[in-house]
Amino acid sequence: MKTYGYAAVEQGTSLVPFTFERRESNGDDVTIEILYSGVCHSDLHMAKNDWGRAVYPLVPGHEIVGKVIAIGRDVTKFKIGDHVAVGTFIDSCMACDQCQKGEEHMCREILTETYNGQDRVTGENTYGGYAKHIVVKEHFVLSIPDRLDISRAAPLLCAGITTYSPLRTWNVGPGTRVGIIGLGGLGHMAVKLAVGLGADVTVLSRSKNKEADALQLGAHHLLDTSDEAAMQQALNGFDVILDTVPVKHDINPYIPLLDIDGTFVVVGQLGLLEEPFTVPMIMGRRRIAGSMIGGIAETQEMLNFCARQNILPDCEMIRMDQINEAFERLERSDVRYRFVIDMSTL
Repeated sequence: MKTYGYAAVEQGTSLVPFTFERRESNGDDVTIEILYSGVCHSDLHMAKNDWGRAVYPLVPGHEIVGKVIAIGRDVTKFKIGDHVAVGTFIDSCMACDQCQKGEEHMCREILTETYNGQDRVTGENTYGGYAKHIVVKEHFVLSIPDRLDISRAAPLLCAGITTYSPLRTWNVGPGTRVGIIGLGGLGHMAVKLAVGLGADVTVLSRSKNKEADALQLGAHHLLDTSDEAAMQQALNGFDVILDTVPVKHDINPYIPLLDIDGTFVVVGQLGLLEEPFTVPMIMGRRRIAGSMIGGIAETQEMLNFCARQNILPDCEMIRMDQINEAFERLERSDVRYRFVIDMSTL
């Protein structure tokens, strides 16, 4: 089907209007009119080819909320008019051990990313959510619960599940002491979700400047990591620390803050960390772990949880033609805390 959106047509250019073809719908496909598209920092990285693997033209967007406008003959979960969502991937092999146990994001084969991936049906490059329509296999489409505000739900499909998954993996719940490093798009969701799960939540920041914001988001404490006395007092004080910082940084000051058997989880940094000092890890049986998104079932669980707990990201709504300005602001961290594109403005 012919549709339209915004694309980076080559490296180093701004996003511009772009008309393209979506693949024709198959029996197990859902055709979606996109209503809202979240703006993720990885969209900016991919558009600029910061990671060296962008294929142009590139239509970003993997935080998608929309309405079903057509379904294939074999589709049973959805009907026309349903509000649905699509996250960071739209297909996997569905045959490996990871896919079989509901962890499609850990597919042993190459995962089909929502954009800049290879469509398993046509072999063509995939285009993302900065567009009017998308065609996705039923299995990879998520239901939006009725109680969830669709205008603010889109960032849950990346920022939400990226922080929810490690909280669930390391059994965060009532009584768990959780530290959150970074209070951006990922960090602010980590605070809300950890609080919703019943944890005692502390934001770790290099100054007290973000204390009011942290407490307003629901955090119980802020730890000024530049305060040596406060850091000394906080030793062994956390069961889980989520690191959402997206740039290279030194994690060594944080490891002694973990209690015995504590876990430091990296979710923000897609590159090299400073070399870790292993003594605190060995002496406290502490661990450094990584986590990405979640599988389809876990992502649906997260959406249902957010609906029950009334958890939504803090969003700034923009028009589609403001995307290049939004990218510039994103580079300056000038957003609290996520941009969402109202796709009716496309």
